Formats: sequence, C-alpha cells, structure tokens
Amino acid sequence: MTSKTRSAAPLLLLYDSLGIRGGAEHVLMTLYGAFDADVCVGFVSQHVFGDAIDPGRLIDLRAHSRFPPLELIHLLARFQRIAGSVARYPNRIYSGSYSVLASSPDHSGRSIYYCHTPPRFLYDLEHYYLSRLSPLQRPLLRALQAWFKSRYEASISRMDVVLANSRNVQHRLKHYVDVESTVVYPPVDLSRFRWSGQDDYFVSTARLEPLKRVAPIIEAFRQMPDQTLVVASGGGQLKALRRLAANASNIHFTGWLAGDELSRLIGSCRASIYLAQDEDFGISPVESMAAGKPVIGVAEGGLLETLVPDETGHLLPPSFTVEDIRGAVRSMTAAKAKALRASCETRAALFSREAFLSAMGSTISPASPPQTKNSPEFGITDRPSKDQKHP
Repeated sequence: MTSKTRSAAPLLLLYDSLGIRGGAEHVLMTLYGAFDADVCVGFVSQHVFGDAIDPGRLIDLRAHSRFPPLELIHLLARFQRIAGSVARYPNRIYSGSYSVLASSPDHSGRSIYYCHTPPRFLYDLEHYYLSRLSPLQRPLLRALQAWFKSRYEASISRMDVVLANSRNVQHRLKHYVDVESTVVYPPVDLSRFRWSGQDDYFVSTARLEPLKRVAPIIEAFRQMPDQTLVVASGGGQLKALRRLAANASNIHFTGWLAGDELSRLIGSCRASIYLAQDEDFGISPVESMAAGKPVIGVAEGGLLETLVPDETGHLLPPSFTVEDIRGAVRSMTAAKAKALRASCETRAALFSREAFLSAMGSTISPASPPQTKNSPEFGITDRPSKDQKHP
C-alpha cells in the first residue's frame, strides 16, 4: 500500500490542527496520501502546509486564535458542533486530543481513535501546566480541565477501536483512562531518510518548547566550541535559545526545515540528539536511524521502544546533566557513528510506512458512502481558499 488506495467507502480523518510538521501531523498526512479520505481539522496553517491537502477534501473549522485559551475553547466547541455530520461518514479516524469531541453516540460504521497521548494537561503533566500559570489563571484551567475531562473520556468510550502510537501511550491510556488499546507504531518514510555522507555536526530537530529540553543541549555545546550543533526547528523558546547561544559560533539555527532540506541535513550529520521528556513515541529519532545516524537520547518514554543502547546510539539517564550530554557527544566519534550505521538502518525498518498502512488498512471496514464534506449540514460555508492564510 505505497500509493493512494481508492477505498470502497470514503474515510474522514480528524485532527486538532495542522500548525506544525510534527509526528502527529506526519501520521495524518501519511493516511491522507494513502487512502481516499477527507480531512477535518480545527485550523490549518497554510504557510506551513501550503497545498499539501486538496482544498476540495479539506474541512477547516477555522478555530485559530491569537489567544491560546480562546483557541482551545473554539476547537472544543466547533468539534462538538459537527458531531452529527461527522457520524455520516462510514469510517472515521480521530487523532489528537480535541477532535474526539466530534464523535457521536449515534454513529454507524466505525469510529477509530489513533491516540498519540491522552491530553497531558489533564493527566500526567497536570501540575506542570498549572505551575506555569499565575494564581489568578489557575482556577480557569481547573474549570476547563473539569469540563473537558468528562467529555474526553466519554468520547473515548464511544470508539469502536482505540490504537496507541507506542506502548508508552498504551500504558497511559490504561492507567489514566482505563481503556485498552492496540499499539500501531507511526510510519517513517524510509525512502526519504537515507545516508548521504558524514559531516562533522550534530543535529537537533525537537520543537523548541520546555518539555523537549533543547536548552541543556545548547548549554552543553556552548561548553564544547570544537563540536558543532545544528538546531533545525522552531517553537516558543526560539528567541530565548538564540540568546543562550548568542556567542557560540558552533551553534546554528535553521528554523523549521522540510522535504529535501531536512533529509539532507539528517543524512549528512554525525548523529542526532533528542532528549524530550517522557516522549509519547518520538518519530525524529527513528528518522535519524533510517538515515543510518545514531541518536543520543534519554532512557524514558517512547525512546525505550525505538533505540537500542550501543547499537543505535546512547541513552542518557532521565535525570541527565549537561555534563552527561557532553560525555555522550565526546564518545560519539565519527568512527563510532559510522560503525553503527547498519544497526540504525535495520532498526528503523521496523517502523516503516508500509507496516503502518497495513495495520491501519486492516482496521478500516467498508461501509456505504457517506454524505460529502460539502454538505451544508457541516455549517462551514466560508472555507479559506488555497491562497488564504491564517494570521
């Protein structure tokens, strides 16, 4: 199933929003590229995704807002509003945390939830998110948590199939929501990420947010001026991390890269570094291994399922220090990195696009054709054109 498959029955893919090119978005785009599917999202960033989705197949709920709390309220309300119309599709795959509110207790066909993680601000990271708010803001978050949690759990209980993107997420679903699930690992396009040589730099592709822990990586390279780091991503910490690296000529920021640029960068590095906190799955390390590049990771979360210590890289302890990072970088010599190439490529092959699509295809059952996405019952008559951009 490597080319677009014309299903006997159309499929609707639902996801919170298309705002960055992360692992969850990659899963959505892989499904869209393989199956005859419409796509419904809370909003889409046209400057990031451009014409990646045919406007005739896209249902954009346009819930974007410059004020994050208002955006979340818009997302939840608009997904709830279209639940009746969504139920007319014979097959629906929900992804993300908010799109599940578009599920209906009166649906026919199959409702499938592909879970990247239960919403972490409700469960394992509740105290982290509360700690980042002022005392005046915390009651608002607690009220939102109380309202959303019951609806999220009710939505999950209506699913015919629940899939988890890793054993790590499978454990969270069981522990926090008491839901059984089947693991289907996300896909990696092995043909896109390939060895293309070995230059003398390390690469970080993690989003620049606190939980991705890019700051200690930058601090480590500030203390190693003879080692080069390329940070190929963006995010809320971009300005702060640029300031941190301001006087370090060995640290370079490229912003988000896509397509051939990203493939070349990864394919030519010595190794990649990915230290996200309790990562759900972590598709970036697998992309690195697909290019034959070892990974300096952390022994927690999904990386425990993808990386093999001393065969495909090095795992730091969860309570790692900057000195630990420096030691791992120093030990990952060019010769050692090259010697791990074959093991990395072999390991990455376990997470192929073909394996993912085979598992997803067997989960989807044929049903009678639904009403089209252009039905006025969706209540969306002002979809943006291909050239229209969100603020």
